[in-house]
Amino acid sequence: MTRIAMLGLGAMGSELARVQLEGGASVAVWNRTPGKAPSLDALGATRAATPDDAIRDADLVVVCLSNDDATRAVLDPLATRLRGKTLVNLTNGTPAQARRMARWASDHDVRYVDGGIMATPEMIGAPHALVLYAGDAAAFEQHRDVLARFGAPRFVGDDPGRAALLDLALLTGMCGLFAGALQAIAMARHGGVAAEEFAGLLVPWLHAMNGLVPAIATSVDTRRFEGGSSLAMQVLALDNLIEASRESGTDTTLLTTMQGWMRACVDAGHGADDLGRLIDVIRPVS
Repeated sequence: MTRIAMLGLGAMGSELARVQLEGGASVAVWNRTPGKAPSLDALGATRAATPDDAIRDADLVVVCLSNDDATRAVLDPLATRLRGKTLVNLTNGTPAQARRMARWASDHDVRYVDGGIMATPEMIGAPHALVLYAGDAAAFEQHRDVLARFGAPRFVGDDPGRAALLDLALLTGMCGLFAGALQAIAMARHGGVAAEEFAGLLVPWLHAMNGLVPAIATSVDTRRFEGGSSLAMQVLALDNLIEASRESGTDTTLLTTMQGWMRACVDAGHGADDLGRLIDVIRPVS
């Protein structure tokens, strides 16, 4: 039986502990606020008074705290006790923070795996949950079956910052999707269309548009931006979207930002190119 220490019992950490207990693991749990997630007690969790107590007999230490500073504050005093153990850090953070933590772990002979959870707490252990991992490949493989209880495990490379990079990039795409959806809903509601009614039109439309993403990605990689709807045409079409937003009292920041990117490309002589060309404005080629 794998002995796990779970440090952090917030909304996500408590669900991570739950699926391990339900999967038959021995789990010692610690949280800064004692008594958090009482439902874990009935599942057989061992309550630890300190992080040191939690990790003492653990083979695998899983951390899911509020941020990198909180994680470092908890782990720094445990460096000697963690020696030889596998540390899986599921705290949301940046690639630079993950690499810094990996260097710290290496300095203290700790096997380090960084993770990015692509799921909400209620999705943990469910079929659509995905967790990205990077860092020590051998440590990941040793504990793959245990980690699979959280969600489908995908190892994305030896660079410990790669899981965080992909996690945050995916979340960035999600933010853009939700921002666009809310902008559209606000416009529709101004015209008397209920949000639920409009969602019935919006969701299939967004599904259809998502099908264009692979072609856009190919154009970015190959630097071939012809074949789609031209930026010169789209920059003009956005005038109507922006005007309709203003008429409805809806914030236009999202649309004017995108139109600004398009205009920059058109002004640079790329009006005949398609949307993929915007990558050069979003992240200029060095």
